[in-house]
Amino acid sequence: MTFALETRALEKQFGGLKVTCDLSLGIAPGARHAVIGPNGAGKTTVINLLTGVLKPNAGRILLEGHDITDLPVHTRVRRGLSRTFQINQLYADLTPRETIGLVVSERLGHGGDWWRRLGTRDDVNAEIAENLARFHLLDVMNETTATLPYGKQRLLEIAVAIATKPRVLLLDEPAAGVPEGERHDILSAVAALPRDVTVLLIEHDMDLVFSFADRISVLVNGALLVEGAPDEVARDPRVKAVYLGEAADA
Repeated sequence: MTFALETRALEKQFGGLKVTCDLSLGIAPGARHAVIGPNGAGKTTVINLLTGVLKPNAGRILLEGHDITDLPVHTRVRRGLSRTFQINQLYADLTPRETIGLVVSERLGHGGDWWRRLGTRDDVNAEIAENLARFHLLDVMNETTATLPYGKQRLLEIAVAIATKPRVLLLDEPAAGVPEGERHDILSAVAALPRDVTVLLIEHDMDLVFSFADRISVLVNGALLVEGAPDEVARDPRVKAVYLGEAADA
């Protein structure tokens, strides 16, 4: 099987500190795959390696069977790999409608004159409306991003990632910092992501992980400790020992 996203013996080192150790992961097409682990396990480093923010010291990264290890970030996006961030990377002065319009226009090759074209192209307008509706943003579509509740900002970032039309989407803690009262929309938006998009989720929230993922990889000290179905991972004594803080059976 050709994986949607794969790492082979991936390693990353900062000075004398090795933060990713001989990591081999295979994310199946259409999967809902979560990567979990305690603080310092190297989860964010892995997502930065996958997206090209960091370069590995060793190993390879393959997207749908094609080696992308040395490709820059923007080329990976054009190849179908997109992501969200732990901290929003949004244009504070734009509205959700303008933000999605910019992304869609850029993808369709109209980025240079998107201001003039916004509102005049039926294909762009239809896609903007679809994304705003899918991510519960219609009620705030004309408000500047800086004034939006944090939960709405998180939804907008997921909408931006989907607007790039990814085949593989990396979600870096989408519920991080979202108040309890706004979490339902985040959880439902993640659950409703298109099934033709393979999703890799990095997340601390175990309720989200176990309600979303069909496969889980557990990292400890940059290395793969356990991988399997959610119920298998939950029962594994090694996971209880190093992640849940429980003593493993002798």
